[in-house]
Amino acid sequence: MAKIDVFDMTGAKAGTLTLSDEVFGAEYNEALIHQVVKAYLANQRQGTKSALTRSEVRGHAKKPWRQKGTGRARHGSTKGPQWRGGGVVFAPKPRDFSQKINKQMKRAAFISAISTKLAQNDIIVVNELKLNAPKTKEMKKLLDNFKVNKSALVVLKGSDESVSRASGNIPKVNVCDSDLLNVYQIVATNKLILTQEAIKSIEEAYKA
Repeated sequence: MAKIDVFDMTGAKAGTLTLSDEVFGAEYNEALIHQVVKAYLANQRQGTKSALTRSEVRGHAKKPWRQKGTGRARHGSTKGPQWRGGGVVFAPKPRDFSQKINKQMKRAAFISAISTKLAQNDIIVVNELKLNAPKTKEMKKLLDNFKVNKSALVVLKGSDESVSRASGNIPKVNVCDSDLLNVYQIVATNKLILTQEAIKSIEEAYKA
């Protein structure tokens, strides 16, 4: 079973944690992760945009002038796309972009993604995360202690308003409940900062 160092908030080593191979020991499955992330992004789309085609534009379809002899271009209707106020060619219409992914695929993709993060040493485990005040400088100090200078996702067990508020003004730093962590967040973030409680919560949720 894999082991990972546990740190306190100052960046000093505070012990080790044994991880379940069932959750953190999976092989990298790029195709499956790609499929699940693609479905996740598709499901975020509202699909509500709409425009009028030439048949839906208000007005008449009368020919604006005769076909020949005027010296001007020939037109059959002022509702065409070449006219101001005319219809749109291949106008977008409301549609459903959602894609279905079954539970087994979601679980396998999640385990593969988080196992890859562990293999790449992109997971930082802290014994607890308690800020003295909900201030940006407090969270910035924590990130500096772990030399995190790229995107980071702080994963907690439950919600913590102080941590959320302290992270709000730091670019590319987000906070997430371990119960809501998904594959897209894992692959789209450079570093994962997890509390010990969050690790236990993830193992309990994803063990077969």
